[in-house]
Order: sequence, then C-alpha cells, then structure tokens
Amino acid sequence: MFETISMIGLGYIGLPTATLFASRRKTVIGVDVNPHAVDTINQGKIHIVEPELDILVHAAVSEKYLRATLTPEPADAFLIAVPTPFLDGYKPDLSYIEASAKAIAPVLIKGNLVILESTSPVGTTEQLAQWLAEARPDLTFPQQAGEQADVQVAYCPERVLPGRVVHELVSNDRVIGGMTQKATEMATELYRIFVEGALVPTNARTAEMCKLTENSFRDVNIAFANELSLICDRLNINVWELISLANRHPRVNILQPGAGVGGHCIAVDPWFIVDKTPEEARIIRMAREINDHKPEWVVGKVKAAILDVVKNGTAKHIEDVKVTCLGLAFKPDIDDLRESPAMEIAKKICEIGCSVSVVEPNVSTLPASLKGSNALYEDIQEGLQHADVIVVLVKHKEFIAEKNKINMHGKVIDAVGLLE
Repeated sequence: MFETISMIGLGYIGLPTATLFASRRKTVIGVDVNPHAVDTINQGKIHIVEPELDILVHAAVSEKYLRATLTPEPADAFLIAVPTPFLDGYKPDLSYIEASAKAIAPVLIKGNLVILESTSPVGTTEQLAQWLAEARPDLTFPQQAGEQADVQVAYCPERVLPGRVVHELVSNDRVIGGMTQKATEMATELYRIFVEGALVPTNARTAEMCKLTENSFRDVNIAFANELSLICDRLNINVWELISLANRHPRVNILQPGAGVGGHCIAVDPWFIVDKTPEEARIIRMAREINDHKPEWVVGKVKAAILDVVKNGTAKHIEDVKVTCLGLAFKPDIDDLRESPAMEIAKKICEIGCSVSVVEPNVSTLPASLKGSNALYEDIQEGLQHADVIVVLVKHKEFIAEKNKINMHGKVIDAVGLLE
C-alpha cells in the first residue's frame, strides 16, 4: 500500500525517519523549507549531528530511494515533523503545522494517509484535518466521513533520545493514534515497515496527551532535583552526595540537577498541557517555573564569582574578568541548541560586561544569537587558559576528559556535577 512516502520537515526527527523508510527500499520524498538542508541531503550528506545517520543518508540517496525538495509531491502517505514552539505567554504556535497542511493539500488524493508526528497540544490532529478539509473541499476527511473518509489522519509521536535517534526510532514502542480505526490500522501498517518495537493503538487525543505526559513526568522529576540543588546550596550541603545517598533507598531514584531544562520536548511540552487546562495543571506549571528559574540562579552565582575576582584584586574591573562557559547544547554530546539553558546563561553572562569565552565542541562557530556580543568562540584549551571563572553548563565527553584541569581552577561553577 505504501510505496511512496513524503516526509514534511527534515530536521532531527524528520530526516532520520525518512531515511529509515528509504533504507527499507521505499521511495521517500523529503520536503523542507530550508534550501541548504535540501541541497545537503541531495548530496548524500546531513546538516545535523546524529550518529549513524550520515552513512544511512548517503546510502539512501546513492540508491535513489531518498531525495529532498522544497515543494510537496504526490505520495501514498504524508508524515509531518515540523517545529511546534510557543509564543509569548507560552501559547502554542501551530503555524508550521498549518503551513504544512496547506502545502500538502494540493497533492492529496483519495486513499492517502496523513500522520502528524510533531509534539502538539491535545486537539491539534483534529485541527490539522480541518485545515486539510478547508483546502480540499473535493475530498472527505475523518471529521466528515469517519471510516469512509477519502484521506485518513492520525497522530504518532516519537519518543527518542538525541544521539540515539536512529536506534530508538527502530526499537522503541510507538503509540498510534488515529482519528478513526481505519487511520490507526493504516498508520500501524506504515510504521511496521521499519519499527521493531510494539505499535500500540489508541485515538488521536490520547496519543497527543501521551507524548505531553511522558515529557511532563520527566520535567517534574528534574524540577525536584533542581529544587534540591537550590536548597542544598543554601544549607551548604553537597547536592550530588546527598542524591547519591538518598538513591540507596530501594524505592528512591532522584535525577541529577542541571543548568535548567532544554530541548524542544521537555522544556516546551508541559506548557501545552498548562495552556489547555490551566486550573488543573498546578504541579506541571510549578515544575516548569522551577526549571525555567534555574538558569537565573546559575547566572547569579556567576555574578557573585565575578565580583569576588574584582574584590580580591585578581582583575581591576569587571570587563577584565574572563568567564569561560563550557557547553551550549541542551544536553551532552549533541549539537542541538534548541531551548538550551546553557545558551540562555551564556547570553546573560555576556550582558554582565565581562570577557566571555564560549566552548562548544559540537558546533564549529559562534551561534548566530551570540554573534555581535562580547563572546568569543574558543576550543577547550584556549577557553581554560587565563580563565578567572569557569562555568560548566553541559557534561560533554570533551569536558570530562579535561576534568582534572578544570578542577585546578580556583573558581568553578559546576551546574551539572561534572566534577562530582
């Protein structure tokens, strides 16, 4: 049934998913609005960092099972994996999904399947179907014709770990939420092409809420650890030792504190629940507020360290103090800067007026959002040289290798427990 598959969005989820379908000898048409991404993929290369993906893309393009384009073309199934950020006030921004719907609508035909993979507020799949119906009144959709609809629509979220995306897309269980039973069955057949994990059927709304629930659960647990780190700092207790001791209890498993919470999932998804049910989602909202506050706390520690350097005469003025930020990505050993607390912290440190060195081994240049600031991109050896204050923001393997050298500096603010 599915010989030609269209993937709308060729980012951290879309490109690996498209490539895995292509690796099973299905014709895959990848669509993206970024000409650089399209050109790079068509050369058999990748524009993101993800282990194993470069080899798979090169093979898929060389064997002509995968190609990228700027404009959607006819296919048997359309998968949408585009960003779903939020606007001011943490309101969900569904404009990318709406644009995708309008882009694929002209090429839809009877018998097609449309699957939304983007993490979305509850009800977004139904909204997608409505946008498609408005653009194509000559076709019927699930909200109009149910099981007999010309085009079926489903929701199927990913649940993968950056750095292990290729492996986990294949091995992880998938929740398949169709707007109809037929949509669920069609989507299940599609994902069976490469997914080895269980394909668990449900409805679209439950599938949407499932993804949000998974990441909100993690966010709440991280918030507990981050709050503990603030409490322990006030009470002069080593939080890393405390958590290690507490976790010896057979039914306690506290996570590790960090500089905050980043990435497009955990830092964003809980707000989708809060937006829909603000009166009920009290713990979820509080967890978000705690985790969003952590970068401010780290910056406060940096300011205190800078003032101490000036007070003790190591530097005459704040602008003479060199602060080295180790890491910008939202988690270790990846290049993904989306919603990264480390990025936010680096920006705020630049505003203090000191000299700032940024070390991020997974990107090759200073990110655009830091260009024009007083930040200087350096490798780890340059960054550590003459640093008055070192701020460890991400536990990259390159920093672990230099742990002893980092520990030799007098003022190290370790937000992620690298030295523990």
